[in-house]
Amino acid sequence: MEKDRESYFFIDVQSRGQYPAYAHRFFKDHGITIEMEPNDEEILKEGTVDYIGFSYYSSRTTSTDPEVIKNMISGNVFGSVSNPYVPKSEWGWTIDPKGFRITANQLYDRYQKPLFVVENGLGAVDELTPWGEINDDYRIDYFRQHIDEMAEAMEDGVEILGYTSWGPIDLISASSGEMKKRYGYIYVDKDNKGNGTLKRIKKNSFYWYKKVIETKGDVR
Repeated sequence: MEKDRESYFFIDVQSRGQYPAYAHRFFKDHGITIEMEPNDEEILKEGTVDYIGFSYYSSRTTSTDPEVIKNMISGNVFGSVSNPYVPKSEWGWTIDPKGFRITANQLYDRYQKPLFVVENGLGAVDELTPWGEINDDYRIDYFRQHIDEMAEAMEDGVEILGYTSWGPIDLISASSGEMKKRYGYIYVDKDNKGNGTLKRIKKNSFYWYKKVIETKGDVR
């Protein structure tokens, strides 16, 4: 519950227009005072969001066992207890499409506001074949499973306004600062040391995702 609240805190404020009770307790226990100007509370109450944009790449697990906590993995961004029941990317991020559906349901149950998926994708090392192609079927599998689960969430009654993946073209990964951790549908000839021609090559996932867009979400 405490870990969930760390994630929910910002959306709680933005969606409900006030600090939640658990935040007031946290502020009190840690000697934090929020300075408010006249009418700030009214402005906060009136300025709630119309929809919730969120990113989903992987799920995380936690523990209260101190011995388990000592062996947490970073996953480049957030600390997490290793989950042996789901596969992981080359950077240790869990690949958990069912968690995508669960997250969408939890957000919608909590706020009853439309959702917009602003980031979803797989960072991986892509290798050029001798014929100059990138056969990234692992990325296609990742997207297929996650888009399937998003469709299931919509069947559950979750209102999802839109979906954008991360990202269309390879660029330096914000989480690890590497070029070799590639997310795009389009390969960029550049390595971690800055060597390369910057030539663009469409990966297999480019053609697959193009069909997904054309068919309005058919991932078969």
